[in-house]
Amino acid sequence: MVADDLDDVFPQSKVPQSDLDRKINEHFAGAVVRKDLVKTVKGNAIVPSYVLEYLLGQYAATDVEAGIQEGIETVRRILAEHYVHRNENELIKSKIREKGRFRVIDRVSVTLNEKDDTYEASFSNLGINGVLVDPHTVNANQKLLVSGVWCMCDIEYFHSDNAKVVPWILGSLKPIQMSSFDYDGYLEARAKFSTDEWIDLLIQSIGFNPDQFGRRAKLLQLVRLIPFVERNYNLVELGPKGTGKSHIYSEFSPHGMLISGGEITVPKLFVNNANGRIGLVGYWDVVAFDEFAGKKKRTDKALVDIMKNYMANKSFSRGVEPHGAEASMVFVGNTSRTVPYMLKHSDLFDELPESYHDSAYLDRLHFYIPGWEIDTIRGEMFSNGYGFVVDYIAEVLKSMRNLDYSDRYQPHFSLGADISTRDRDGIHKTFSGLMKLLYPHEQATGAEIEEILRFSIEGRKRVKDQILRIDDTMSAVNFGYQSPSGEWTAVTTLEEDEYPAHYYRGRPGASGDPSMPTEPAVQLPGTSAPEPTVTPVPDKENLFRGQRDFVENQRGISYEALFMPYLRDATEIELHDPYIRQPHQGRNLVDLLALIAASKDPADEAVFKLYTTLEEDPEYQKKQLQMLSQILQGAAQQGIKLEIAKDPGGHDRWIRTDNGWRINLGRGLDIFQKQEGGWFDFGTARQEFRQVRAFGVTYIREDG
Repeated sequence: MVADDLDDVFPQSKVPQSDLDRKINEHFAGAVVRKDLVKTVKGNAIVPSYVLEYLLGQYAATDVEAGIQEGIETVRRILAEHYVHRNENELIKSKIREKGRFRVIDRVSVTLNEKDDTYEASFSNLGINGVLVDPHTVNANQKLLVSGVWCMCDIEYFHSDNAKVVPWILGSLKPIQMSSFDYDGYLEARAKFSTDEWIDLLIQSIGFNPDQFGRRAKLLQLVRLIPFVERNYNLVELGPKGTGKSHIYSEFSPHGMLISGGEITVPKLFVNNANGRIGLVGYWDVVAFDEFAGKKKRTDKALVDIMKNYMANKSFSRGVEPHGAEASMVFVGNTSRTVPYMLKHSDLFDELPESYHDSAYLDRLHFYIPGWEIDTIRGEMFSNGYGFVVDYIAEVLKSMRNLDYSDRYQPHFSLGADISTRDRDGIHKTFSGLMKLLYPHEQATGAEIEEILRFSIEGRKRVKDQILRIDDTMSAVNFGYQSPSGEWTAVTTLEEDEYPAHYYRGRPGASGDPSMPTEPAVQLPGTSAPEPTVTPVPDKENLFRGQRDFVENQRGISYEALFMPYLRDATEIELHDPYIRQPHQGRNLVDLLALIAASKDPADEAVFKLYTTLEEDPEYQKKQLQMLSQILQGAAQQGIKLEIAKDPGGHDRWIRTDNGWRINLGRGLDIFQKQEGGWFDFGTARQEFRQVRAFGVTYIREDG
């Protein structure tokens, strides 16, 4: 077999189309692109995805493999020749000089030179300033005055003996975004897709593989898009690191602005009193604050006050003249505690800066995305299917900001009578946004409307329930909806069902003693929240002390029986095991950590110190570090702080606890024989069914 034939046998470069992909290309030809192509063409060009997809949409918006490959090469050539790398800016300047005119792709911003009464452009990567811009160009693209905009520009060079004259001349400027689209055609095409197909198309448009997400996870991803389709929508998302909270606001749309670090001044965001210039909220559809969490972050009280007014009234005032704007506000940040810990000791807004941990500010939020429910982004979660060219869907969403779908549920359901106006507004705006995203053609069934109404209520309820913890003057609300027949459906949050003893802490009539360790409660649909069950704490004085030996092939052994009676009430545990290297050894560690997490109160935290050694081979060491990093992240989500350090003790292996026990381990955690049965082997489900190697364990009471 010759080398050229390999592509026929192993067609790695040819991604087979699914039925959905074929349908997408049939009804949205020219407006979709294969999502994995962005990584293919990006290389080391530091540009947003919507810039790359704009180019791919121009040259590779097809499902014909030959056309895709040709388009990829064209885009690569354009990026190679015209994208300006900062370390190559002098080379590009030289090309402009030698050719007289040259096209560049760069981030451009414009300022008004009041002394000369001229507009002057600055090119971020090219590193040139003071380039004259025609007023008509500025008026047509006013975002140039607020912050940088990615553009295709023709730059000319003309040297003058006058040192004050800038030699760079702007020949043309074209922002990288669509100028028009067929909205009626969009609605007609939407009607060709089922709800499940349409949701998967939107998920693929974001860049994810829908097969990796459940229905609820998909809806949580799509809520991130509501600020682009709904005016003055106030959204917060707090959760663990690495879940893609800020990605959409920096990469998805040319109409969104992501402010890194979460800090900004009043003049930059709202209005500059010195020159009367409107800030970011006047020019962008979405203003997102990244890394917003952090209790010790410095905050400007004036900014907090003006933000409260803007989020409530869509207007702001500095001085005499009031201003209005339509920008949605998004706040994303990381949490460092588990959900039950926050519920037991504070609230789900605990990580916010002190000035924002205020009931008046929080009451203006329409939806709280529970970031702890969203998986950490992994490679297999990205899509190689077709999705909308980002710029196309961004323009669709922008055009729908003028529409209001908030009353579409009313023929089917009515909200609870005691839901306040502000609560109702939050529910309505989320419902309207989801209707525009999922059912822009307004052909939703009653069941589909109920699904997103319930979801909208839950997001606002999460906000309100936490406010009740902060401000006891607020009245509790009975969140739910009623059918025309009078049937009432109460809505709860997921964390309310899982941790009822902690969720209702401090509420009148709350049941359960939060100080007692509890098992996570399980609630069936349509039932009331169950009472937590108390896990008994073993009597440490009656535990076995001394040596136990186990023979090869013995069954009925488990970590739960060997270790948990000694670890259950410990808050700090250290494990010395030099051999946590291979995947099965990592799985052993996870099994032990999972038992510890399940035995403790979910609202408490435990510290687990692992002392181990690294593989010597660089390739294996890289895989080992990736494995340990993944285990560390997973443990943190279950309330276990995993600390990893080098084991100084050679081959000795033992466990020590802060409740007075030392357990010497002959083989460490690696006591089980290798399994061959895979998923369907009973030993995969229960350690007791697995055969062990010969090993011994010694239990020592160190405090007498």
